[in-house]
Amino acid sequence: MAQKFGNGRWVHEGFLDNRVEGTVVGRVVFAVIGPIDFCLRGNFKPDIAGEVIGFRNGRFEDDDMAGQVIGDMANPQIGAVHLISLDPHPNLEPHPYVEWFTLRKDHYRFELSSGDAWVLSEEERKAIDGESRRIRAALADHTSDRPGSDDGADWI
Repeated sequence: MAQKFGNGRWVHEGFLDNRVEGTVVGRVVFAVIGPIDFCLRGNFKPDIAGEVIGFRNGRFEDDDMAGQVIGDMANPQIGAVHLISLDPHPNLEPHPYVEWFTLRKDHYRFELSSGDAWVLSEEERKAIDGESRRIRAALADHTSDRPGSDDGADWI
């Protein structure tokens, strides 16, 4: 399955942490289904590599349709980073872009508006340190299988 989250409107807020080389952990809160933990192999793109990003979607909609479309999303999301960046394409205005593949070969992505994401300050990092450590300790051993990058699915 491939899913683009309705232009990102079903993504409420969250954080993603790439301070450990080769691993991205975090939590994303989605419409209807709530918080989902993430543990992905890979790194952010060079514009934010090694950083922690936070995001809050200014266009968030807690739409019942989200339950029908993403209600069966696995929790936690375990897989591999495809692309995570605040400036994903040189010919487009910089904006948050998050794309990943799960071990089940599900393919997801969301884009947010410019300004809806930021690199966390030292104080903000300290506030999520415990959650990052908990997620990494609980899930890091589960990322050893390689998800497929060619799932043959079309975007919904």
